[in-house]
Amino acid sequence: MKRVSGSPRRALRRGRLLIVSACALGMLAGCSGSGDIEISPSTVDNSTNNNGGGGNGGGGDVNPCASYQTSSGEVRQGRYDGTNCTYSPTFVDSGNNLKVDLTIPALPDGGAHIFEGSLFVGEAFNSDAELQAAGIAEGGDGPTLTIEAGATLAWQSNDKFMVINRGSQIFAVGTAEAPITFTSASDVNGDLADDPEAVSQWGGLIINGFGVTNTCEYIGSRGEPGFALAAECHAAAEGSAGQDESFYGGDNDDDDSGRLEYVVVKHTGAEVGNGDELNGVTFNAVGRSTVVRNLQTYSTYDDGIEMFGGAVNIENFAAVYVRDDSIDIDEGWIGTIDTALVIQSAADGNHCIEADGLASFDTLEDATIDDFIARGLNSAPAISNLTCIVSPNGADSATHDPGAGWRFREGVAPVISDSLLIASFGADSADSNYCLRIDDASLPLAESGAIELNAVIIACQDRTAGGPLPGGQTVEDWASSQGVVFATVTGSADPTANADTGLQLLEGSPPIFSIDYATMVVDDAAPAGAPAGGSYIGALSLGAENPFARWTFGIFEDNRAQPLWIEP
Repeated sequence: MKRVSGSPRRALRRGRLLIVSACALGMLAGCSGSGDIEISPSTVDNSTNNNGGGGNGGGGDVNPCASYQTSSGEVRQGRYDGTNCTYSPTFVDSGNNLKVDLTIPALPDGGAHIFEGSLFVGEAFNSDAELQAAGIAEGGDGPTLTIEAGATLAWQSNDKFMVINRGSQIFAVGTAEAPITFTSASDVNGDLADDPEAVSQWGGLIINGFGVTNTCEYIGSRGEPGFALAAECHAAAEGSAGQDESFYGGDNDDDDSGRLEYVVVKHTGAEVGNGDELNGVTFNAVGRSTVVRNLQTYSTYDDGIEMFGGAVNIENFAAVYVRDDSIDIDEGWIGTIDTALVIQSAADGNHCIEADGLASFDTLEDATIDDFIARGLNSAPAISNLTCIVSPNGADSATHDPGAGWRFREGVAPVISDSLLIASFGADSADSNYCLRIDDASLPLAESGAIELNAVIIACQDRTAGGPLPGGQTVEDWASSQGVVFATVTGSADPTANADTGLQLLEGSPPIFSIDYATMVVDDAAPAGAPAGGSYIGALSLGAENPFARWTFGIFEDNRAQPLWIEP
């Protein structure tokens, strides 16, 4: 049989879900979950209580809250109070996972969808037999969550979070004028006053895919013919315990978990049931067919984004006031980040990038490490047009560890191009505020040329740490040989054009826009080299379209509670 659009199994499942959706919308009758469908002019009355906490609560004649029909024919819908929709754990929760397609609409007048339980999409399977029995082999085989542009989703309890399981997909596609927001009920209710220090209000978003993770065993080399799993692969995601469990991993770096576009994730990082502190967004073995474009994490206790394996590519990412690592990499992620802006707070935040190559590195023998790297199982991302504004905070104010720039270790082999790393807005705390550090199995990769830094300017008092390379070269000398330009910084130095100093890298209001490379000043001179991708390095230029305008929170004057600490 010629496969036109997906497998017959998938097509059949989609057909059934279309029927379910029609039932929930009142288009079909006789949808009892068994037998033939009988069409009649019967409808679902959204103005009355529909079990899962339904009813309009006096908010009008029509209930606009999301709804679905169970296999037994029960319609479940949120309850509407005239502004917000609230969903009880009987609608969805961990242990009561969403098993059908669901659309969450944008509500009028800025209303929010408030979840009393967690939002788990699809089921968690931890064996090949369970996956096969359920017909789950790739993204698109499970249920799909669609979120309309402009919608806000919020959680009441800080131990609740959101999971997209393997095979399921999320389509959260906002616009610059109508972004999609994931946040806490406290934020929606105005209790936080958009406080950048208000972290851990809820867990965060986890997406699980069928991509490669080096926690699993493989035959052959990644990306080459014959590459396959050597055994079953079901890595437990962060937060997994009891009903909160979920799993990731496989051998399909082309897997598709859906789309995230113009999405803002705020006030995350709470400790959930098993003791894990979640990130803003966790990409677990997410494949490169997943689209992630225009994503922000704001006010996060743990990491902004973390990639555990997989090959997902990210375009236009902003991380503002992340207390741990703004970009965290592990378990063999080989994706890309194109254009990213990281702004730590004045007195908190750890690494701009913390990049690890191999999971459980300390337990691996040298021969195993070499084998994994030779077969392409280590992390090897490519990052371009990144601006990092690092707070040189010390151990006395740091939630986790002192502010720092980029750390490469455990066999990671990144290529970073056209980027700025700045920690000169404040005086160095003298608590390991290094801007570039390379350790252990990544040192020979730097020496061999597997790690590249192209058109990079670093403005930090504490320039480098780690090393030396196997041949005895220091990290700073190696970076200079790559063409990295180091500014001489003593104490604090304003790197903006209006400061009229020998260090001029940024301009604009706020001062986050890169000056054209040809007119930058480092140590009273024009920097050597040239950017590969245009006339400027870093995330933004006043002369180019601003990819972060209108939709991000906390950066620009028209959408924030307070100015950035780096503003004059």
